[in-house]
Amino acid sequence: MKSAEMKSAAMEAARPAEAAPLLAFGHDTPQKLFRARAREWAQRPALRHKQRGIWHSYTWSQYYDSARAVGLALAALGLGRGDAIAILSENRPEWLYADMGAQCMGMLSVGVYPTSSPEQVAYILNDAGVRVLFVENQEQYDKSVAVRAACPALRHIVILDMKGLRGLDDAMAADFATFVQRGVTAAAEGGAAGFERAIDEGQPADVAFLVYTSGTTGPPKGAMIANRNLVFQVTCVPQYVDLAPLDRTLSFLPLCHIAERMGTVFVPLATGQTVHFPENAGTVFNDLREVQPHMLFAPPRFWEKLHSQVALYIQDAIPLARRAYEYFFSEGTALAEARLAGRPVGALRRARYRLLCSVVLGNLRSFLGLSRIKTALTGAAPVPPDLLRWYMAVGVDLLEAYGMTETCGFCTATPPGRIRIGYAGMRAEGTEARLGPEDELWVRGPHVFAGYWNLPDKTRDTVDAQGWLHTGDCAEIDDGYVRIKDRIKDIIITSGGKNITPSNIENRLKFSPYISDAVVIGEGLHYLTCLVMLDQDNVAKFAQDRQVPYTDFASMTRAPEVVALVRAEIEKVNAGLARVEQIKDFRIIAQLLTAEDEELTPTMKLKRKVVAAKYAAVIAQMYAESRG
Repeated sequence: MKSAEMKSAAMEAARPAEAAPLLAFGHDTPQKLFRARAREWAQRPALRHKQRGIWHSYTWSQYYDSARAVGLALAALGLGRGDAIAILSENRPEWLYADMGAQCMGMLSVGVYPTSSPEQVAYILNDAGVRVLFVENQEQYDKSVAVRAACPALRHIVILDMKGLRGLDDAMAADFATFVQRGVTAAAEGGAAGFERAIDEGQPADVAFLVYTSGTTGPPKGAMIANRNLVFQVTCVPQYVDLAPLDRTLSFLPLCHIAERMGTVFVPLATGQTVHFPENAGTVFNDLREVQPHMLFAPPRFWEKLHSQVALYIQDAIPLARRAYEYFFSEGTALAEARLAGRPVGALRRARYRLLCSVVLGNLRSFLGLSRIKTALTGAAPVPPDLLRWYMAVGVDLLEAYGMTETCGFCTATPPGRIRIGYAGMRAEGTEARLGPEDELWVRGPHVFAGYWNLPDKTRDTVDAQGWLHTGDCAEIDDGYVRIKDRIKDIIITSGGKNITPSNIENRLKFSPYISDAVVIGEGLHYLTCLVMLDQDNVAKFAQDRQVPYTDFASMTRAPEVVALVRAEIEKVNAGLARVEQIKDFRIIAQLLTAEDEELTPTMKLKRKVVAAKYAAVIAQMYAESRG
């Protein structure tokens, strides 16, 4: 268990001097704003959760009461300000009740990816000194049982869904309903005043929660997100979203990730939208079409998947439908290019496009789940330029944003109506951006995190004495717009001394409906090669349509027709690249990777160094065969 002195030191490190506290809608902490919104919007729907095919709604008043019950139940177990709880669950209302309940009481909240291994769970629980762990179901409970003997600080486990655990006899565990009832009883017996007092005692510099990094270059680090970071980001919301109260959003990315945590928990405090939770990870696309959200944030891979669904649907459509789509898309592309170039568009052409939209676009956008979309955002990874152009052509402005855990989410975003392809937008008002050595992007502002939990040396390596956060990303700044080239450590220098930014090439490859990810290889070598991860569903359909025989995923990757398909997709990309950037050879990863595999991050991005090390023999073979 972490000592009181260690906790105090970590909290104190998060208290830099400030001239005056920032205010979000008149409040200096998000917890105070949460309380105010629950009173102001008491009967408005705040959360909706689909269970067994039925949407269940919860008002802002119910949201607040549930969070209060959790907070008071935690206090009844002896937890106080600065103590840590963790949540190991998919997205659901109970995640938010536990998170906000702990924050309102001044406790630290820690999200744990549901795909984490027991060893990863144990590391985070021990590093943060977690005393109470909320787990979603039997699968996550089993992980906690496997590691709790090695986690001396852990005292209690709260289970959200008891399916399969009825009659459980475990003195350390309690079901969520029983746990919450303790808090409800405490509130009725006068404990509600203590909850209100805890909110009032919260300070801007207090740490609200910890977000653990992916740990690709060492053990995960707990980034401390302070109340002042959150308040600043809440004030920035109107700069990059167009939302009104009761507008709909969909929460499906892991809440452990800073972007989803901000979008699901804190952006609604500014705009009052209703957050929808899908039934499960497998129903997201169907639920998207049902909800038709007004705002949607997702990484490029999600938007690529939507595009691929349309591309494959059009392939199978009747000739008349294909011709209508192709004509509509060509018109949309022409208008998009005119917008990007700042050229005027004639009234006749605009009218013709509106007519086409009424015939084609309505059905297409409903199919995508975007019929009501006001703000479509993407980030967390570089975006293929052709993907942005495609969405513009079908009437959706997909806006790029850039940020990281250490900036508490976005620090640049594309202004609505001012898209520049290849740029991640402009810095938020109240922040600064500049280029350091090696064109590294440095940022400074109230959104910069409070440091790494109990790692002061790592903090000093990341944030200098003047408050500049060294992002590790190579960038350029043009007329206020920021373009992220690549991670500095990922830039490839060939044996000929050419500097290559692999993400630019990888993004173009991922625009193919048949390639879900790719890693470009070539450091210190004469030319570039790559490892390709297939989109299983789309390639399987390709194989079935052409009666290509295969028995499993690995055999499908070896099929000559599939190899030829990938080669053709790579050649399309090569045609738009300089000779030194072109891919000379490739191999298809024969394993169907999931978030549980070491090659992928929890957000399903390939880990470049892990992939290069694991497939070193395959890479060596590519270059050996070419030399031969």
